[in-house]
Amino acid sequence: MNGIFITGEGPEGAGKTSILNKLAEDFSARGCNIVLTREPGGIRIAEQIREIILNKDNTEMDARTEALLYAAARRQHLVEKVKPALEKGAVVLCDRFIDSSLAYQGYARGLGIEEVYEMNLFATQDMMPDATLFFDITPEAGLERIEKNKGREVNRLDLEALDFHHKVYKGYQILLEKFHGRMHRIDASASFEEVYLAASKKFEQLLVQKGLL
Repeated sequence: MNGIFITGEGPEGAGKTSILNKLAEDFSARGCNIVLTREPGGIRIAEQIREIILNKDNTEMDARTEALLYAAARRQHLVEKVKPALEKGAVVLCDRFIDSSLAYQGYARGLGIEEVYEMNLFATQDMMPDATLFFDITPEAGLERIEKNKGREVNRLDLEALDFHHKVYKGYQILLEKFHGRMHRIDASASFEEVYLAASKKFEQLLVQKGLL
């Protein structure tokens, strides 16, 4: 594939969506072919699955059901949107991908990081991102941001107890070590401008290395 697949990850309230939107806007203005997308979602079928997963009424959802739904949405999104864009040489910038499943379902839900990893490799046919920007913020600080941001979508995962969010954070720390060559840590506790500057610098570096900028 000629393009590059870059994902954005982080706990709730890390601000990654706002940063990724601005990256797409700014680098598109610089002439890059950026395809901005998200998980779960990005295409019609996956967006329908997203509605089921994140619906605040679906509190009885089993952890394995949740993990399988994410994997199903991921598969459809990959074959319908991500792979075709990469084959055309685009920079695919995706808000969440496989690492979210590993941190949330694998570690925080207790299904096992390796078990969820294997399941997702089946869904993606072993495809992983070229690079991942991890927006690092403590659960307390992230949830405080959500509380202040009244315009943000509040989903089923936001309503989990603080202990769950601590487990998600710990899961991500494990992944940072496991995939240290792919995952790049960005301090998301700073101001928006500072976080964007750090993310933009790393993003630019990745595109230059790939010969896309």
